[in-house]
Order: sequence, then C-alpha cells, then structure tokens
Amino acid sequence: HGAPAQSGCPLSSVLGANANPVPEYKVADVQKSRFILLHYGAFKAGWDWLILLATFYVAITVPYNVCFTAVEIREDGGSAARNPPSVSDILVEILFIIDIVLNFRTTYVSTSGQVVYDARSIYIHYVTSWLSVDLIAALPFDLLYNFGVHMLKTVRLLRLLRLLQKLDRYSQYSAVVLTLLMSTFALLAHWMACVWYFIGRSEIESNSLTSWDIGWLHELAKRLGTPYFMAPGGPSVRSSYVTSLYFALSSLTSVGFGNVSANTDSEKIFSICTMLIGGGMYSRRSLYHTRTKDLKDFIRVHRLPKVLEQRMMECFQTTWSVNNGIDVSEVGRMTFGLDSAGI
Repeated sequence: HGAPAQSGCPLSSVLGANANPVPEYKVADVQKSRFILLHYGAFKAGWDWLILLATFYVAITVPYNVCFTAVEIREDGGSAARNPPSVSDILVEILFIIDIVLNFRTTYVSTSGQVVYDARSIYIHYVTSWLSVDLIAALPFDLLYNFGVHMLKTVRLLRLLRLLQKLDRYSQYSAVVLTLLMSTFALLAHWMACVWYFIGRSEIESNSLTSWDIGWLHELAKRLGTPYFMAPGGPSVRSSYVTSLYFALSSLTSVGFGNVSANTDSEKIFSICTMLIGGGMYSRRSLYHTRTKDLKDFIRVHRLPKVLEQRMMECFQTTWSVNNGIDVSEVGRMTFGLDSAGI
C-alpha cells in the first residue's frame, strides 16, 4: 500500500538496521491508479489553498450572520423575508462537497511514514477521521433559518487545523508565514468584534428603557444622534460593526483610546479577556521577532555565505511553524530532570 524503501540503499548501513529514514515518496516510482490523487501534487496543493480561502470566508460570514443579521430578524419578529443565499455561499457549499469526494481519492502518509495509495485504506482512513466533520459542515444550512443553526457551520473551522498542516511545505517562505499570521490576527479581531456587538445588543434587549444608557451601544447611538427611544432607534449595522472592530483591534493591540469603553459588567469581563488574549499574542510575536533577530545577528557576526544564511532562515521558519515556538530540546531536558528527581 505504500512506497517501499529500495533495497541495497547505503543509507541503511549508515543509520542502522532499525533506522526509519524519511520516505522518499516524492521521487519513488510507485504504481497507482490514475484515479488516485497525490496529496503532495500540484493540483492538491492548489485545491488546499482554495479550500483554505473558502474556510476563511465561512469563518468571517458565519459569526457576522449570527451576531448581526440574526439580531435584525429577531427585532422584526421573524416576519421579515429572508434573503436568498448569495452566489458565494452556494459556491462555498459546492466546493466543500467536492472536497469530500476528492478526499476519498487522495493519498495520505501513514504512521509508519509510508504513502498509502490503496483505495480501500484511503476510504477507511477518511471515514474514521474527518468525514463526520466535513459532512456536517457541508450541509446546506442556507436553505433553513434558525438563530442557532448558523453556529453548526463553524464546525468547518476545524478544517483550518488540517489545512495548515498540509501547508507546512510552504512554511519556509517567510511571506506565506507572515500572511497566515496576519490573516489569523484579523480573523480573531473579527470574531471579537462580533461578540462585542452581541454583548451590547444583549444588554439592551435584557434591560428596561431607563437602563439603556449603561451599554456601549447606547453611547454610540447618542453620539450619532440615533438614540434607541426614537424610531428607528440605534446606530446602523455598518456603524456598529466598524465601531466593534475598532474596539477589538484597540484592545488586542493594547492601544485603546477610551472613546469606546466597557460600561457593564459583561462588557468589562469581555474587555479583560480580549486584552489578555492580545497580551499573549504580543508575547508570542515578541519571542518570534527576538529569535529572528538573534539568528540574523549570528549570521552577520560570523559572516556566513548567502546560501547558508538562506538555509538557516528556512530551517528556523519551518521549525517555528512545526513546534509553535516551543524548544523541544529544552522540554526534553526538563522532563528528564523531573524523572531523575522522581517527580
């Protein structure tokens, strides 16, 4: 089922009989069906990028629809006619369904390090791993409407973990790593903005007319001249989202100006959580830039050639992407020390 190691390879005598070298499946001549897709092929790599973009689209639209669109329909008493699914939503659903079909015919790497080409083994592997998640997320939820049914589509976000693993082959390119980091930060700010607006709306809906003036949405409505006790009351969805995104980015980057502030207990708790998340992300970015600077200083002091410099930077980028900035050797020494101490 896999790409066997070639006999008589001198590498085996060097590494030992029990060694398990990295399989050279990209250069091995293996007989396979023409209906089987190589997971490292150019077509599958391009398809994975397309699915990644579609997943980001779902990650953006689903929280927005739950927190903004659903609120508008609830305010109308559910009597407003639903807009039909957009062309982009239909295309995304079609892409996800096609992706399920392709996954049944795509090779994978087994735990022993061999590439599996057998159709039955591929079928069993996919059914027992990601099929249930993909099926739930590919259901045509746009044909239904319910406040909670949109949240089921967020299951598709689990595909980000698998797709990012497949994109590790591009981790040596700093531009790709930087783009993914910026996209992740922007996506997190979008989620925070949606939750911030949802908290503000919940405060208004749960309180009486005399206590509307305690939430951030009421303060925004007063500044815009659209107080909630007038008809139509409250700021527009566009103004609410822009303000929510502004607050989320200000809190995550710890540069808040105070013109959008938390007033209620719920808003203050959420603000604290946002600032803690932003502080953690800043610490990780600071560690990444510090280690990058140390590596560049080492290269400059020792005047290493350009070819070796490029290889060292690519190795650093790949190691950071795989280990998430964790020093594996340091963790190993710490674990060994704890074992030696009997802890």
